[in-house]
Amino acid sequence: MALRTFAFVQLDVFTNRPLEGNQLAVFPDARGLSDEEMQKLARETNLSETTFIFPRDKAIEQREGTKVRIFTVNEELPFAGHPTLGTAWYLRQNSLAGEIVLDLKVGKVPVRFDHRDNRLFGEMRQVDPEFGPSHPHADVAKVLGIPVSELDESLPIQTVSTGMWFTMVPFRSLATLQNLKVSWHQMAAYLRGLGGNSFFYLVSRETVSPDATLHARMIFYNGEDPATGSAAGCCAAWAVRHGVLPSGQQGLIEQGIETRRPSSIYIRAEKRGDAVTNVRVGGHVVQLINGTVTM
Repeated sequence: MALRTFAFVQLDVFTNRPLEGNQLAVFPDARGLSDEEMQKLARETNLSETTFIFPRDKAIEQREGTKVRIFTVNEELPFAGHPTLGTAWYLRQNSLAGEIVLDLKVGKVPVRFDHRDNRLFGEMRQVDPEFGPSHPHADVAKVLGIPVSELDESLPIQTVSTGMWFTMVPFRSLATLQNLKVSWHQMAAYLRGLGGNSFFYLVSRETVSPDATLHARMIFYNGEDPATGSAAGCCAAWAVRHGVLPSGQQGLIEQGIETRRPSSIYIRAEKRGDAVTNVRVGGHVVQLINGTVTM
């Protein structure tokens, strides 16, 4: 069989500085790749996610958006935040459109662009949140191996989804969150009870930067994520629902400091009665690598 060549780029997402933020590989034309080959390529890049773009007829794309599939090293995801922002940012480089719409497994996700600090800034609108169960602070503290007094009991521990399920866990102290030693194995058994693709998102209202609203960490089976856009959308919905962030006001999540890849994730959402809607997650992107894969 003749060798095939596929172009790819590597981006740093949720940062305006190279070698920070969350890494993403994007294959701009994945036509001809099988599901198995995409999964193998995601393992080859060994990043938290790799995306594959499937160009279609312009009329279809105008109506339905650009078809994109997202893979981790282990599985395909219906939605993930930094791959959505990074892939849309890449597509925007060859377009003057103010909005790029991605056709993902979770549905259509629009990403709007403007300029901030003389750089292109993208902001995705995630699907409206679904609020799941709340959890006893004592149970979660036991899972994390800390005294319950280290959690902020004035705020609920609650599971939220805007395409993936994340359980918001508020800490009382930044120092406790930064020094937390917990493994995925410790958390996995508890999280399995919440269904597949479920994770903790650990947050503190005490922050490193005076400009940040929340400090966050997300530890999962592949290590620790420098920036988790899907979790940030859930966090925005949770924060607005429970008064951490005023409705409609933009907040800033700092993440990745512990992994030495600091990230800045901008969030906002609106509360209308008992409902939370218009969940927005945004940030900057830097392109770092252009390459080809021959296989």
